[in-house]
Amino acid sequence: MKSIVRNCLLGALITVATQTASAATFVNVLTGGTSGVYYPLGVTLSQIYGEKIPDAKVQVQSTKASAENLNLLQSGRGEIGFALADSVSDAWKGDADAGFSKPLDRLRAVASVYPNYIQIVALSDANIKTLADLKGKRISVGAPRSGTEINARAILKAAGLSYSDFSKVEYLPFGESVELMKNRQIDVTLQSSGLGVAALRDLSTAVKVNFVAIPADVVAKVGDAAYGAAVIPASTYDGQSVDVPTAAINNLLVTHEKVSTEVAYEMTRGIFENLERLGTSHAAARQIKLENAVKGLPIPLHPGAEKYYREKGVIK
Repeated sequence: MKSIVRNCLLGALITVATQTASAATFVNVLTGGTSGVYYPLGVTLSQIYGEKIPDAKVQVQSTKASAENLNLLQSGRGEIGFALADSVSDAWKGDADAGFSKPLDRLRAVASVYPNYIQIVALSDANIKTLADLKGKRISVGAPRSGTEINARAILKAAGLSYSDFSKVEYLPFGESVELMKNRQIDVTLQSSGLGVAALRDLSTAVKVNFVAIPADVVAKVGDAAYGAAVIPASTYDGQSVDVPTAAINNLLVTHEKVSTEVAYEMTRGIFENLERLGTSHAAARQIKLENAVKGLPIPLHPGAEKYYREKGVIK
C-alpha cells in the first residue's frame, strides 16, 4: 500500500514538473559585443520581458551581432535579436559573401528601431582627413561578417577602396579596436553603431581623434536603399566640434516563425510601451518611434507584431 501511495505521489510530482516546464516561455535576447549598443538595450529588453511576459525565462546572449544573430534565429536558438537592415536583406536572399550560405526563410520582423551611423574615427596625427587618405593606413573594420564589417565593405567600395588598399586590416569588435587605437597599433576604426556608443566615447576621451566624413555622393554610390545620408551632430563625442556627414542604416529587431503569436505580440508591446526605460539604457533608443516601426522592413512581419501594430493603428 505504501509503495502504491509513493508511486502515485511520484507520478503527481512528475506531472506537475512537466506541466511547469511546458508552461515556461523561453526568451533568448541576441545582442552584440558588450561595448556596443545592442548589448545594453538587450539587457533592458530582457528585464522588461522577464517582468511582462507570463512565466518567462529570459536570458541575454552577447554575440558577434547581425549575421550571427540571424543565423541563430534561423536555427531557433534565440527568440529575438538585433540586426542591421542590409544584413537582414542579405540573409533573406542568402548572400554567401555576407555570411549566409542559404536564404534564411524562417526570419520574421518585429520592428524597425533606431539607425546605425557609420562612424570612421582616426588618430589625429595619422593625417586622415578624407576617405582618400585611408590608403596605406591600418584599420579595424569590425568582427568578420558582422553588420559593421558588411557596412565597411559597402562604404569603402563606394569610395573606390578595397581592403587591399590598406597596409593592415583587423577584424575586431568595437572595444578591441579601440584598445588597438589607444596603443597606436592601428590608425583608424570604422564602427557602425548608434550615436554615443561607449567604445568611441572611451576613445575620444583617451586620445585625440578626428571623424572622417562620408559625403552624400559616396552614400548614393552604395546603391542600396538601406543606406541613407546622415549627420553625426557636433559634440556627440569629446573634441568633435563640427557636424560630420556620414551614412546611416536602420537597425531591426527580428524573430522567427516558430515563436508564437502571443509571445511575439508581448515582445513587441514590451518595446513600445517601455521606450523611456529603453532610452535610459542607451541614448540611441530615444530614436525609436512607433510610427516608424514597420517602415523599410526587408522581410515579412511576424503575425504577433502585426497584431500589436493594428491595435495601435500603425497598420490599417
